Amino acid sequence: MHRRGLTLPAQNLEHFNAASADEAHRTLLSCLHSARWARRVADHRPYPDLGALLAAADEAAYDLGPEDLAEALAGESLPALPEHLYSAAHLALSAAHAAYESRFGHLFVICLDGVPADEALDRLLAAVRSRLANDPEEERVATAEELRRLARERLVRAALGESGPRARTSPARPRQARRTARPGSRL
Repeated sequence: MHRRGLTLPAQNLEHFNAASADEAHRTLLSCLHSARWARRVADHRPYPDLGALLAAADEAAYDLGPEDLAEALAGESLPALPEHLYSAAHLALSAAHAAYESRFGHLFVICLDGVPADEALDRLLAAVRSRLANDPEEERVATAEELRRLARERLVRAALGESGPRARTSPARPRQARRTARPGSRL
């Protein structure tokens, strides 16, 4: 079972498929904090391979309504920024986040998977500034897509048994507003 050149250990998917409904639900909630999404993905087990699991996760994410998105956003953890960002870049990011939250009423989320670390801050600042121009419905759609992408990448990491740092695919926000992250689960 391959995805982007990665091999999914069969025992991880078998464990997820055989897990109790509660355990599967908890694992999925660690990827996207939406009870409806987690229930839909868990209820369609067993999955023959990682591709089928990701397709089901995507389909369930596309069906999330405004209340589901609000629940997912409320469950997002806020990662710490690297120490070297406590400078003018930190101030710019703080101002951009404050403007975004004031305009849309929730934290800014973006999936930066595949973005080189030395480009992440520039991409993040450009994205938040660009999305500030969205009307509320456009931003709801953009936020839903970013949450779907975050859930997908977290699900892949969980399926592969990876537990590395989540800052690259987590909502980006300054450290002062950090909340405690939920512990990750493995498939």
